[in-house]
Amino acid sequence: MAAHQEKKLAEERKHQNMQNDTKTSQGQWGRAWEVDWFSLASILFLLMFAPLIVYYFIMSCDQYQCSLTDPLLDLLTGNKHLSDIWNRTPMLTYRAAAIYSLWVTFQVFLYVSIPDFCHKFLPGYVGGVQEGAVTPAGAVNKYEINGLQAWIISHVLWFANAYCFHFFSPTIIFDNWIPLLWCANILGYAVSTFAIIKGYFFPTNAKDCKITGNFFYDYMMGIEFNPRIGKWFDFKLFFNGRPGIVAWTLINLSFAAKQQELHGEVTNSMILVNVLQGIYVLDFFWNEAWYLKTIDICHDHFGWYLGWGDCVWLPYLYTLQGLYLVYHPVQLRTDYAMGVLMLGLLGYYIFRMTNHQKDLFRRTNGNCRIWGKKPEYIECSYMSVDGTKYYSKLMTSGFWGWARHFNYTGDLMGSLAYCLACGFEHLLPYFYIIYMTILLTHRCIRDEHRCSSKYGKDWKCYTAVVRYRLLPGVF
Repeated sequence: MAAHQEKKLAEERKHQNMQNDTKTSQGQWGRAWEVDWFSLASILFLLMFAPLIVYYFIMSCDQYQCSLTDPLLDLLTGNKHLSDIWNRTPMLTYRAAAIYSLWVTFQVFLYVSIPDFCHKFLPGYVGGVQEGAVTPAGAVNKYEINGLQAWIISHVLWFANAYCFHFFSPTIIFDNWIPLLWCANILGYAVSTFAIIKGYFFPTNAKDCKITGNFFYDYMMGIEFNPRIGKWFDFKLFFNGRPGIVAWTLINLSFAAKQQELHGEVTNSMILVNVLQGIYVLDFFWNEAWYLKTIDICHDHFGWYLGWGDCVWLPYLYTLQGLYLVYHPVQLRTDYAMGVLMLGLLGYYIFRMTNHQKDLFRRTNGNCRIWGKKPEYIECSYMSVDGTKYYSKLMTSGFWGWARHFNYTGDLMGSLAYCLACGFEHLLPYFYIIYMTILLTHRCIRDEHRCSSKYGKDWKCYTAVVRYRLLPGVF
């Protein structure tokens, strides 16, 4: 009896040690295993107020000509009550529900049913079946990269309708903008709820799951690393890339059509916003295979943060500049417009070339030339959950020798250009640069915390060589 109990205790200790080893190893990547009070408070704040922030911005444009202060002044002075504002807000309609359902269904169809053909005739484009990065559990997922194809098909059909078939008005998105907001919220909450249920009861890969025991944190940050349905429908890639980002440029086109309808012209500021944001969106899809190696896919689990964020936050707040210009058509001086264009293009160049250098370095395992020289790097090692040791190289040449996240610097320059295209009359269009600065600074810190846990002393050696995060000589 005693021998049996000792054997049972030994097995329990072994099982506990295996769990601890798993947590230690997996703690290198992804989100936390345990939740501190500050993280929990931040998550509760976002869960409660992020939907209200989106509603406030869209309502301000609809009812207050994009003023962010007038609604508050009306409420504080008693001129209006919350019920007055709510009663003037367009509700969910059958038309909006039909439009949104058709759009999402169409994007699902393009994603899972039509293998990529663009890589067969576009030189330099990488599409079709591609492998992602190694997950914390040591798995390597395969993805069907066909986002550029989905974007092209969607936009060809849009322009074919606008100029030939006339089944619907090009202003259809703007005309149903707030009813569509309710549809996007329904999908965002539905997919986030499904994701946490799936993570608890039938995960795709149980070894890549993290459960803290705190419902709010798990709901927000996600349990599963790569939730999937079937072989190819990957939640993270689909919701990160479609339907929100494919729609981004269509939303801007609808805003431009509405500006033409209301004011008789499309201003140069609206053209600037469409062009600069269009470049960013096209760049995303052209480099979708590279996106598989970014923090969104490599580290983030899929929860409300990505599910609701991609359905609601992205399409509604990333397009504020175009929405603002419908209500406030700004015709910029030629020299000012050219300056904004140059800033946006320079930011894009830095963003793209920095990422290109990193991608080239990874693909060739360092056997390439950066700025005419063989790149320098620091060799690093890390462990996966199954105990396998992997090796990686951190480049210290080119733009990556200037700052550890210089691609974010270019991203911020482009973001600022979008805002500057709207002039200086209102604060609302500048929300984007404020948000992106906070987001990317936080992402720098979050990414570096993970890298420090993942690479240990090797990361310290790297930061000693590349001292700055975003701005060389400053930060």
